[in-house]
Amino acid sequence: MIKCTNEADVVEAVRGAREPFEIVGAGTKRGFGRVPRGATLDLAGLSGIVSYEPDEMILTVRPGTKVPEIEAVLAEKNQCLGFDPPDWGPLFGAPANQGTIGGAIAANVAGSAAIRYGRARDHLLGFRAVNGLGEAYKGGGKVVKNVTGFDLSKLMCGSFGTLGPLTELTLRVFPEAPLSAVLAVTEVTAEAGLALLRRVRSSPLEATGLAYMPGEAVAIIRIDGAREPLAEKLVMLRDLLSGHEAYEVGGGDALFRELGGGAPFVDTALDVWRIAVPRAKAVELANEIAASLWYMDRAGGMIWAGTKDIDLHEPAAKHGGHAILLRARDGTRARIAPFAPEPPSRAALTRAVKAAFDPHCLFNPGRMWDGV
Repeated sequence: MIKCTNEADVVEAVRGAREPFEIVGAGTKRGFGRVPRGATLDLAGLSGIVSYEPDEMILTVRPGTKVPEIEAVLAEKNQCLGFDPPDWGPLFGAPANQGTIGGAIAANVAGSAAIRYGRARDHLLGFRAVNGLGEAYKGGGKVVKNVTGFDLSKLMCGSFGTLGPLTELTLRVFPEAPLSAVLAVTEVTAEAGLALLRRVRSSPLEATGLAYMPGEAVAIIRIDGAREPLAEKLVMLRDLLSGHEAYEVGGGDALFRELGGGAPFVDTALDVWRIAVPRAKAVELANEIAASLWYMDRAGGMIWAGTKDIDLHEPAAKHGGHAILLRARDGTRARIAPFAPEPPSRAALTRAVKAAFDPHCLFNPGRMWDGV
């Protein structure tokens, strides 16, 4: 294991590499993707906030900084990470509240609030990283509108470290809502519940949570705002839900955090899938896969499904979506590809990008696809 505490350590490690690296922060997502291999390049020591400009809503931070630490600093200024990074640690048997911001960006994770604010890739303004030749470089910048060419920041999000270790991140942050309210509509079928959620999503209410739980036959809606605007939003929301009984529930923020973190699957032995799908096809796909445990987030745009040794890539693609095997036993991970196979043209582009950033294939080789 090579432990790094600054960018110079990372540069030195890469230049002296004799074998591939598994890039690790807190290690809470090591069970996500193909089984890692290689020496461990530990970036947990690259932690701490570099700069924070609350008036500009810009935060620069090192990748090993734990997400709860960042959220606590932002909360002091009534701000937050808009993409609402969920805690997937318990899903993989790791302790809660240990995930790092570098891991969240590398996996492009986002919680229920992504329905309004977007995913991690929509919030990374710039970064510093080290390429496969041991050269430190930067991409993007420290302002919201900084891209005039190829947007490297979006390329790094969701690359699972295969393009190189990040050493610094600059993120856009958002004002934290003063209040939130959560309404539950009970005794609704999946078809009716998703129709309601899509109606709310298309309204001006700017909901930050739209979930459906089939076990309870309940649709759950979260809206935010200051006291008076929120009261007005609630009146509008009840009008949209006319004809259905809706009641306000407490602890809604915690509920959406649990859904975003896959909490219903933590104490199960099920394989866990996340499926991004066109909302109009969500119910049809859910019925087809017949998962033993499932729920929908983002008004049906994201399905969480628990199965046993079933490949969901083909059904997801048939309905215009794509599936990711988030958690599975090592045997299943070896047999079923975590990420959907790429068509030849895209696979060639993926390999070309990998070669440009990591010509010696040092970084997380094979974590996403074989040979990448």
